[in-house]
Amino acid sequence: MTTILASLQAVQAEHGYVPDDAIARVAEACNASRADVYGVLTFYRDLRTTPPPAVTVRVCQGEACQAVGARALMRQASDLSSDHVAIDHVYCLGNCALGPACEVNGRLLGRATGASIAEAIQEARP
Repeated sequence: MTTILASLQAVQAEHGYVPDDAIARVAEACNASRADVYGVLTFYRDLRTTPPPAVTVRVCQGEACQAVGARALMRQASDLSSDHVAIDHVYCLGNCALGPACEVNGRLLGRATGASIAEAIQEARP
C-alpha cells in the first residue's frame, strides 16, 4: 500500500513541487480523499505547492546552533533573499558539532557565516 506522504514525496522529486492536479491522482492511488491528501501536503514544511526558487538556504535554529550564533546568522542570511533565493529555517541538520550549520541547495555548510552562505549561493546559481 502506497502512503500519501510517500506519493507526495515522489511527485515532488519528479517535478520539484506538488502541482494542484497531482492531489486528485495521489488521492485515487492511495484510496484517500483529496482533503486528506491536501492535509498531508500542507502539514509537512518540506513539501511545496509552487516551483522552488533556484537556490534554497536553510539555516539551523536548533539549540546547539543557536548557542554559537544561529539567530544572527539567520538575520544575515535573510539579507541575501531574492526572487531566486529563498531563506528558511530548520531545527536540526545533524551537524551540531560544526554549528552554526546551514544547507544551500542540499549542500551542508558547517561553521557557516554570512560570507560562506553568500559564496555557496553564487556557486549554486544556475
